[in-house]
Amino acid sequence: MPRAHRIGFILLVNLLTGMSPRFAQPISAQVESMQAPHIGEGGLPQFQVDPSFPKLPSKWRMGFGSAVAIDDKDHVWILSRPRGLAHPRSAAPDLTSTPAPPVIEFDNDGNFIQGWGGEGGQGYQWPSNEHSITVDYKGFVWIVGNADGKKDNPANLPNDNQILKYTKDGKFVMAIGMSGQVGSNSTEVLRGASGLRVYPKTNELFVSDGYGNSRVMVYDADTGKFKRMFGAYGNKPLDIDMRPPVPQVSATELCPMLCGVWSALQQFAVPHDVIISSDGLVYVSDRGNKRIQAFTVEGKFIAEQFVGLDSKYPLQARSAAFSPDERFLYVGGTPVTYILNRKTLEVLGSFDIGASQAHPPGHQIATDHKGNIYEVQADLTGADGKSGGAGAYKFLFKGYSPRSTCPPCQSTRNVFE
Repeated sequence: MPRAHRIGFILLVNLLTGMSPRFAQPISAQVESMQAPHIGEGGLPQFQVDPSFPKLPSKWRMGFGSAVAIDDKDHVWILSRPRGLAHPRSAAPDLTSTPAPPVIEFDNDGNFIQGWGGEGGQGYQWPSNEHSITVDYKGFVWIVGNADGKKDNPANLPNDNQILKYTKDGKFVMAIGMSGQVGSNSTEVLRGASGLRVYPKTNELFVSDGYGNSRVMVYDADTGKFKRMFGAYGNKPLDIDMRPPVPQVSATELCPMLCGVWSALQQFAVPHDVIISSDGLVYVSDRGNKRIQAFTVEGKFIAEQFVGLDSKYPLQARSAAFSPDERFLYVGGTPVTYILNRKTLEVLGSFDIGASQAHPPGHQIATDHKGNIYEVQADLTGADGKSGGAGAYKFLFKGYSPRSTCPPCQSTRNVFE
């Protein structure tokens, strides 16, 4: 984005950030035994990299770490892109190593349990470009890819318009959609889908859709039947060619610029992931707009928060995860992970996830029941920048920083109450 456009964007976003609680409609909030801290109060989770995670069998090398999920046993499921070895982002092609299976299950200590995936079958196609994985409350594994025509299509397969459902041992259960279709918001066809989660209370599958479309899709998790969709602020999502562009104006034309940016912000710009809290709040990581938006499960907009606006790195708000008690919301950015108060959406702090790397982890993140954070690595270099990584990191929860009381900290009311 040119400097003049960026100035206008940041000015407007700063206004929106301060006003975002005013957009929220009151809903019931979860009762917690301990309140999350506010800005400047301390009491933030602290983390340390686990250098031994994961323990990948030596016969394999993992490619681009695309997604990570945690099941009810605190096992860690990593989705990677085996074709990434031959088509790396920042390293020389590796044509000699044996690629690891795209789906690998580890125990909580990082010990290998099983690996599977990579092959299609009757009525379904394994993704050309693996993008997201989740394990639902019934123990089913869901996978989605984002290949769209020639974009993100290393295997040159028909478009990844399918959501795939498996048992934990890799047995195919169901496909939603059909590969090779051309998606748009006037149909139920996925286009560049990016993230997915199942909400147990309604047994619904939420999918961020994604790189081509600009919306959240909701399906019945048993039948795959489409139920509803919604866009930014709960608006009707528009196709790419119908979305308002950021205006091409100079910094002196402040009002036209702000008005144009406001129009552009009414649509998602690469909704990259979606997660759902236990009290029924849907958090969408809108990567292209560097923000998190919160909704009810019906798609009613509640509040938003922008992150990383002053960062030189463009990829912010790529994914999100909750602390075990859901007091904190972790938002994957570059090269840091942001720590938010989940109820107020205040940005409380951040921690470094690998600023020295060309492509730091954070493409998708997850947390286990112990409070540890897992982030997949978007590169083929290891933690030392040289060795060729295992595709994922584990950040061990190490307690909380010292906490003071307000004042002098800045306090914000709960936007969900």
